[in-house]
Amino acid sequence: MLKERADFNSGEVIKTGKDKDMDKNRLFVDLHVIQTVPPSCINRDDTGSPKTAVYGGTTRARVSSQAWKHAMREYFKEVMTEEELSKRSKKVVGLLAEEIQKLNSGLNGEKLAIDALTKAGLKVKIDEKKGKKAELDALFFISSVQIQALAQLAADGCEEKESFKKALKDIPGFEIALFGRMVAADPSLNYDAASQVAHSISTHAVHSEYDYFTAVDDLAPEDNAGAGHLGTVEFNSSTLYRYATVNVSELKKWVKNPEQIVRVFAEAFIYAMPTGKQNTFANRTVPDAVYITIREDQPVNFSGAFEEAVLSRNGYSKASIERLQEYAEKSYRNFVEVPTYALGTGEGVERLCDTKSVKENLETLENYVRELLGKAGEAE
Repeated sequence: MLKERADFNSGEVIKTGKDKDMDKNRLFVDLHVIQTVPPSCINRDDTGSPKTAVYGGTTRARVSSQAWKHAMREYFKEVMTEEELSKRSKKVVGLLAEEIQKLNSGLNGEKLAIDALTKAGLKVKIDEKKGKKAELDALFFISSVQIQALAQLAADGCEEKESFKKALKDIPGFEIALFGRMVAADPSLNYDAASQVAHSISTHAVHSEYDYFTAVDDLAPEDNAGAGHLGTVEFNSSTLYRYATVNVSELKKWVKNPEQIVRVFAEAFIYAMPTGKQNTFANRTVPDAVYITIREDQPVNFSGAFEEAVLSRNGYSKASIERLQEYAEKSYRNFVEVPTYALGTGEGVERLCDTKSVKENLETLENYVRELLGKAGEAE
């Protein structure tokens, strides 16, 4: 990616306007993870089968980005306070009514909540079948601070629609900033996501298998040889390539501590795991290798390393890490800049960066992002 070019008339080397902006305003954190998962069904389709995708002409195991993002949000609950978290629900009326009555127990919380949300631009429906229960017509992502702001306006008797709309636009919370918000009823309430999470795919071809199981009736007569229940569960095992990226420059528009949020995002992406059929397979694992890059040009997904399925008789993990390393080196030689900083954990990525524990790298990641944001602020 060129940062300068020759003027077509004079031949003088000049800096392009686009690249000036890129120098100051582009900052991305890319997360590349190789992770082996034993027999499991952590993400199912509508028929109950493990999700798959055809890539490079072969069938691969797949875990959707939605499944992993949900697991990350569950992880956030363990490391962040309730006030820092957000909720996605149709039942926002109830949340807001409860908050209003905390401020003034004498008020009709539900009536004021419906009025506040309507003024803010959302559609509330009354479900007659549920005892005239009031709900939003679609799922809505709202931060704890936004709920508190709306409740205060409602309790104070505010009548200005713009004030309610502003309360839903200001202080989105880190989850909304990271994952975005889409509101069909009022696009002005939308947020662009500062992060992207790819569908995880296996680095090799997979073939599903079936577990035939029976359940015994504990109270059945001793001479009863039959089973109380018969069934099958489809599963596969795989070594996955997982990728996510955070646009730190976008994130810092909405949160006060972007370097800390990047660290929490990275920690959750590394350690969180979807829980489909977890009790059946006890499939929770940790990564085999983690490669984190801080880039000032563009995010780069290295899934191309596995377009040709890995073939191995001695396991896929080591061969997949080697492929990732080779592909990254080739990309740096031919297409993109070497990252500003690179951090690694696990055996096999030593050619790309020094390796340390995840804990050490998360601390270093936070410090590097803080440093680069500080430099960007000085440049502005």
